[in-house]
Amino acid sequence: MSSLPEARPIELSAGTSVLGSELEPITLAVHEAGPVGGPAVVLCHGFPELAYSWRHQLEALAEAGFRAIAPDMRGYGQSDRPEAVEAYALDHLMGDMARLLDALEIERAVFAGHDWGGFVVWGMPIAYPDRTAGVIGVNTPYSPFPRTSVLRQLFADDEKLYILWFQRPGIAEAILDRDPRLLFEKLMRGGAAPEQTLAERAGSEDAMDANPFRRLGELPELGVPLLSAAELGVYVSAYEESGFRGGINWYRNIDRNADTFPQIGVQQLELPCLMVTAEWDAALPPSAAQGMPALCTDLETKMIEACGHWTQQDKPDELNAILVDWLKRRFA
Repeated sequence: MSSLPEARPIELSAGTSVLGSELEPITLAVHEAGPVGGPAVVLCHGFPELAYSWRHQLEALAEAGFRAIAPDMRGYGQSDRPEAVEAYALDHLMGDMARLLDALEIERAVFAGHDWGGFVVWGMPIAYPDRTAGVIGVNTPYSPFPRTSVLRQLFADDEKLYILWFQRPGIAEAILDRDPRLLFEKLMRGGAAPEQTLAERAGSEDAMDANPFRRLGELPELGVPLLSAAELGVYVSAYEESGFRGGINWYRNIDRNADTFPQIGVQQLELPCLMVTAEWDAALPPSAAQGMPALCTDLETKMIEACGHWTQQDKPDELNAILVDWLKRRFA
């Protein structure tokens, strides 16, 4: 099990977002490794995860001479969890990353993001171009935000798609908070071949049900468990303390994000970009990144075979090799 340096609280000063909204002071729990003077790489996790999800990468990047920085994003783990749903809009999330650089006295960084963290990092060169040296998407492609109105054209019943189910305050978190262990035991597993996934769907009462979170107890256990007992305990302890509300609030801002940042996923990016896809990620398949070459003038794309959604923990050695190779060639 890779070790993770102990987190230290970093207080972010009040400020103003790129949209002109007030950014309240907030404290993030931040894990760091590597030389302070090395090129900075900020690692942004997704849902339902923690900075801990980057433990294998933090160690590898530090050994390669980079200053690796992994925060518990707002709403997660040991970081602050504001009450207002609007406090989790994208301008606040990106504002946190810019203010984190200020607090650490870093001028520019490469931002790497997985899952929801991917949406944050792909927005950074648009919102904070002077602070963004490069972008790495892990599973998450550079694309516009989905709108709930469009998703409802595909799923008439909100309960059948987790993103829509998450929109109703108090519902999802009340269910998930009851048993965090069950969630991580069922979902944080290695990738399953498409034929296994299709077979599981064929045996389901509703093949269009894309909401595993409300039926965790019924889910078959596809793929091998990714977490040891000790690693599982880290996630369970963190979510027993924080609950899931903060992370779910990120989803409750997707329409606001689409309205306020329509250029994300449309505007051309002219900085070094790396897109790492995972062959067996059903939520963010490699095909979702097919349009990126037309939008990114300096793009490299790599696919990790037989890898599911939790790439950093499913295929850590393969991901580390890709990250270190690209970062050394472009930023060492």
